[in-house]
Amino acid sequence: MSTASNATATDAATRKDAVTTVATMPYLSVNNIEVIYDHVILVLKGVSLEVPEGKVVALLGANGAGKSTTLKSISNLLRAERGEVTKGTIEFKGQRVDKLTVNQLVRMGVCQVMEGRHCFQHLTVEENLLTGAFTRNVPRAEIALSLDKVYHYFPRLKQRRGSLAGYTSGGEQQMTAVGRALMAQPKMILLDEPSMGLAPQIVEEIFEIVRDLNGKEGVSFLLAEQNTMVALRYADYGFVLENGRVVMDGAAKELAGNEDVKEFYLGLSPGGRKSFRDVKHYRRRKRWLS
Repeated sequence: MSTASNATATDAATRKDAVTTVATMPYLSVNNIEVIYDHVILVLKGVSLEVPEGKVVALLGANGAGKSTTLKSISNLLRAERGEVTKGTIEFKGQRVDKLTVNQLVRMGVCQVMEGRHCFQHLTVEENLLTGAFTRNVPRAEIALSLDKVYHYFPRLKQRRGSLAGYTSGGEQQMTAVGRALMAQPKMILLDEPSMGLAPQIVEEIFEIVRDLNGKEGVSFLLAEQNTMVALRYADYGFVLENGRVVMDGAAKELAGNEDVKEFYLGLSPGGRKSFRDVKHYRRRKRWLS
């Protein structure tokens, strides 16, 4: 083979490797981060996780496990609560983002929907939605198209568009919060405890909308959720947090069928439901860390 042919083959192989690297590069990558509050309280201890492009990843764990802190670390909202990422890195689309401002991160396409259905209570539903587009320097017609898209996915909000957000139901407020994030045209949404305080029927409705946004709009999701079984039914992959550490991860279907996950979160075992005392004893054993 000639020198020119060898060079051509080498260039082709290099391009193929580059394409493979881009295809396998995680969309969001959290690398061994530690978080400290008030310069004293260590909350996250070496947390690492990845979210592929176009996927829904669930972040599972009991109350206080560190789920919300992980999301706020990614969205750079920790500083408002005197928290700080002291070790590790966070990358989005191959670019380090843990030193960016919240506005810069939103412009890159990462939005967080906070726990607790945060809305501007004194504004109407539509006014709340429009605040989500404040980082976009585009014509009004384009904002109107985005608003129509939100109303397509959340028809109930269209009916309540003129109502004060503070007088709408919990489910409608959660939909408003998600819709407001959608107005920023995000590539990834960090969704914190979407089922909290909502009736099961509303929870299913919101998760169905998440599935639609993921499948039809290509929005990636990292969602923190205590309702393990519902989250795993809609997610592609899951990470389990306990005491600020990732103690288990795997495909959603595998985690949903994992006996340790069932026993820890639901108090269920092959022998039936265990007592609270047995579940506490199981937690102390931390069998899945062995």
